[in-house]
Amino acid sequence: MTVVLAGIGADTTNLGALGGLAEDGRFDYVPIPEKTRHTSESETLGSWPLRTREGVAADLATTISPRPITDGETRISGAALDEWPFHRDPNFEALTYGEHRGGYVSRLRSLEPGDIVGFYAGLRRPDGDRAHRYLLGYFTVGTVDVLEPDSPLDQRRALLEAHSDNAHAKRARDGNAYLEDKTIVLIDGREPGGLFDRYPIRLSEYYVKPGNERAQYYLREEIADALSVTAGGENMMYKPAYRCSVSGEAFRDLVGIPGERSSADRLLTEFD
Repeated sequence: MTVVLAGIGADTTNLGALGGLAEDGRFDYVPIPEKTRHTSESETLGSWPLRTREGVAADLATTISPRPITDGETRISGAALDEWPFHRDPNFEALTYGEHRGGYVSRLRSLEPGDIVGFYAGLRRPDGDRAHRYLLGYFTVGTVDVLEPDSPLDQRRALLEAHSDNAHAKRARDGNAYLEDKTIVLIDGREPGGLFDRYPIRLSEYYVKPGNERAQYYLREEIADALSVTAGGENMMYKPAYRCSVSGEAFRDLVGIPGERSSADRLLTEFD
């Protein structure tokens, strides 16, 4: 049994802001803006409600610059920002996740049914305290498929159709993925799984490591030990994919079940 932790969600590189984290444990999972208008995704920055404050995801930004995009210079703001679609990946309602990043593909494609994919993102408290990486949810792996760019067209079409709720399938056209030259892992999940209601689990510390001049984000030692992290490294600045040797059952015991978690289920009794 294996657990992989994947970094997700809007941040300063794509939305210019992070989701919020309230004192009562509520938080905002905000997906990244889509790189293209051409998707069947119905959720937009203007339709996505925030949970930690009044408003929608579009209120977190004034302008975004999706990349890559046709002309490379487009700036989205105003009413167009409200209407801009999300790349909703993972989709916690449909329990599906797709990934093409090089450091992720090898770890995700080795997962088997019954394994776990956990998801973490940057969150910031509204009072301006330092942001951190938090585990927001997870799902149990149901199926794992790999979309290879050189596979026959009919195979690519069939695979994308089988994962029709996935964000990569929603922006594909006639069997061709938006990133045509990338290998894409497509994972459909099953219960138990989902987005936490409250109390995300802080994964990061921020400090100056001996021998360095600047502070960076590092994986908390308590988390690395509790989850038996075996790959991914210490540095969390660029959202590495972490491979953990803890069993799925032990992971669920430590973290709790989405939708059923309470303050008593906090890993290491700490979420902030």
